[in-house]
Amino acid sequence: MRPHMHRKQAMLILCLTILVGACSPFAIDPIETKTAGWLDWDGEDGWSGASRGSAEGGLVMKAESESLMEAPMGAPLPTMAPVDDKDWPLEGSYDGEVSQRPNLRAGSVDDNAEWDDYLLYRLRFAEWNGLVHEIDVSERHIIQITNNQGQPVLGAKVTISDDAGHELVTMYTHADGKVLFFPLASNKPDTQRYQILVEKGSTKANFTLDRNERDHTVVLDASSAKNPVRLDVHFLIDATGSMSDEIQQLKSNMIIISERIHALPSNPDVRFGMTIYRDRGDLFVSRTFEFTPDIEEFTEELRNIAAEGGGDYAESLNEGLHNAVHLTEWRVEETVSLIFLVADAPPHLDYANDYNYAEDVFEAVKRGIKIFPLASSGLDDQGEYIFRQLAQISSGKFLFLTYGAGGAPGDETPHHVDDYSVLSLDELVVRLVEEELAQLSLEQ
Repeated sequence: MRPHMHRKQAMLILCLTILVGACSPFAIDPIETKTAGWLDWDGEDGWSGASRGSAEGGLVMKAESESLMEAPMGAPLPTMAPVDDKDWPLEGSYDGEVSQRPNLRAGSVDDNAEWDDYLLYRLRFAEWNGLVHEIDVSERHIIQITNNQGQPVLGAKVTISDDAGHELVTMYTHADGKVLFFPLASNKPDTQRYQILVEKGSTKANFTLDRNERDHTVVLDASSAKNPVRLDVHFLIDATGSMSDEIQQLKSNMIIISERIHALPSNPDVRFGMTIYRDRGDLFVSRTFEFTPDIEEFTEELRNIAAEGGGDYAESLNEGLHNAVHLTEWRVEETVSLIFLVADAPPHLDYANDYNYAEDVFEAVKRGIKIFPLASSGLDDQGEYIFRQLAQISSGKFLFLTYGAGGAPGDETPHHVDDYSVLSLDELVVRLVEEELAQLSLEQ
C-alpha cells in the first residue's frame, strides 16, 4: 500500500474518534456508517492551497516512466504503435482557453449501437501513437435477461464460468436487462463453451454460451424492477487547474442536472455522490462524497468545489475511478447505477504503484455500473480512446462538449465521431437518465 494511503486511513480513523458532534460540514457521522459526507477527507484546509510539490511517492517524471512503469495485478502493459496515418489525429483540437459562457452544449455516441464503426475506430487508433491499456473487446457477446412478460430484468446476477466450473466473472444486468461479455479479455480466452448462471431472488436459469453465437436471451421468472426504481448517480470530476475555465459552468450544469433528476416524474429512489480528483503532488489526489438522498446537501457540497493544481497534462483519473467504484456504497442489486465522468485529460499511465482503469472498468461492470465519460475542452486522442473504452465496456455512452467560434458553445467537436446530435448539457444528461429508467416502464 502506498504511503499516502496509510496517512489517509490514519486521518480517517482520527476523524471518527475526535469529531463526534463537530460542526464541520465534512465530518463523518460515526453513528451511521457512510450515510453521507466526505469519506476520505484528509484534514487539509478546504479545496485550495499552495501546491506541496512532489509528494512522497509523487510525480514520476517522463524520463523515468519506462523504468518505473508497473501494470498492477496482472493488467496488460500499455501498448505503443507507430504513426502511419498522417491525416490522423485530426487537426483543430480545442486546446486553448474556453470563454465562460452559459448554456454548455454536448453530443453523445453509443459505440455499442454502432459496433462496426467502433471496431474501425479501434483499428485506426492502433495505427496511431497511442499509449493505452489495450483491452480486446473485438469478440462481444450480448446477454439479455427478460421476464415472462418480455420486460428487461434489472439487477439479475450473471455468473460466467469455464467448462471446468471455475468462475471467471460476475455481473449485474442494467436497466435494459443486458450485460456484455468479452471472452478475449477474460482469463480464459481459449474456452469454447462458457457456462452461464443467471439468478434473481430465488429464480435461477442456466445455459451454455456457444461462441459461434453473439446474442443470447434468457427468460427468467422474475420481476422487472421494484417500484420506485432505485437510482444511484455518481459524478467523477477532474478538479485540476486546467478545468478552471469551465468548472463553474460545469458545476452549475451538474447542480441543474441533479435537481432535475431528483424531480423526475417517474419519482425514482435517487441518491447522489461524487468523487473529486486531481494529481499526485497536489493538495489532495482524490476525495469522495458518499451517496446521499439529500439533494440540498449534495448540491451545496458541489458548489464548494474549486479547480486547482495538476501541473502536467495527464491526471490521477486512475485513482479517482478506483475510489468512485470502491469507496462508495453502491446498492448494486436492482439499482440503476451511473457514473458521469467529467474531465479534460487522460489518466497517468506512467505512475508506479497506481490503480488501473482497465481493471476498475470491469469492477464497475461487476457492480452493474454504467460509465458516461464527458470530454471537456482539450481532451486529446489518447483521452478520447480511453474514455470510449470506459463507456463501451460498461455499456455507457461517450459524451463530449461541443463548441463554435472562439470556443463558445456550439455544435462542433474535434473528436472522431459521426452522426451525433447536440443538446444543452443538462438536457442531454437528464435525457440519458430518463432513457435508463424508461426501459423499466410497464408501458415498454
